[in-house]
Amino acid sequence: MNVRRLIPSTALAGAVALGVVSLSACSGSSDAAGKGSGGKLDVVASFYPMQYLAEQIGGGHVAVNTLTRPGVEPHDLELKPRQIGELGEADVVLYLKGIQPAVDDAVAQAGVKNTVDAAALTKLEAHGTEVGHDHGHGEAHESEAGADPHLWLDPVKYAEVAKGVGSALEKADPDHAADYRKNTEALVRKLGALNTEFETGLRNTTTKTFITTHSAFGYLAERYGLEQEGITGIDPESEPSPARIKELQDIAAKDKVSTVFFETLASDKTAKTLAGDTGLRTDVLDPLEGITDKSEGRDYIEVMRSNLAALKTALGAK
Repeated sequence: MNVRRLIPSTALAGAVALGVVSLSACSGSSDAAGKGSGGKLDVVASFYPMQYLAEQIGGGHVAVNTLTRPGVEPHDLELKPRQIGELGEADVVLYLKGIQPAVDDAVAQAGVKNTVDAAALTKLEAHGTEVGHDHGHGEAHESEAGADPHLWLDPVKYAEVAKGVGSALEKADPDHAADYRKNTEALVRKLGALNTEFETGLRNTTTKTFITTHSAFGYLAERYGLEQEGITGIDPESEPSPARIKELQDIAAKDKVSTVFFETLASDKTAKTLAGDTGLRTDVLDPLEGITDKSEGRDYIEVMRSNLAALKTALGAK
């Protein structure tokens, strides 16, 4: 990951505080639905987890454009002036404040009336340095001080966000409110079933500890009674210190860890370094920040089920 420092100016930070608003500023009319292609509601999503919600809930009534293209590491996203300009033409912007500084700044500049911050639709938690990270910007650039933004990896929290997104689309396009409500309910049911699969699959395991390069799984670990150990905690491509390697070796031996997980959008060098030093195997645990040809599934649900299968194997599920 090529981590860069991006600190918004004082004026821009003020714009974020004053200008990034919820749908309470919406006029309540259906005029917004006429701006998109074919009369559809133009929805701009910041990255894949937001795109998935927009597509599942919006269905045929929305045209979804995603700022983060497949294969691009979301934290490193840089937007061109043209993209920021196009952002201002959207009917609805759906993003997650705190995970993509460039998007946070662009949203503040765009001044879109219907702006939905997913981080405001559920309660964020601080999981500590071992499970949360500041994405290498030197200062935390997250929705709340010390908060972990990776909420979509917990199906229960993701369902809470889905409900908020559904309500937002209803307000932005009241003519199709009934369909948005129906689609939201269907998605929440799917996420509920996924949560049950995780609860059942991870209830009885040989160990509760897993090691991962990208410390993105704090919500998932907390939800299902697991312990995540991040190799670096901030940058999945950085080299772990000798002290951290020794600490993880001790943890792996004590907790019967079998696997070091890496992700699809970042190098597996760090995971292989640790695995080679500890005699462990490697596998993919996908933080679902983007879907590519390398993803173990075509969408959120499929990849999460692949993650569950990988965890069950690594943790010795019975």
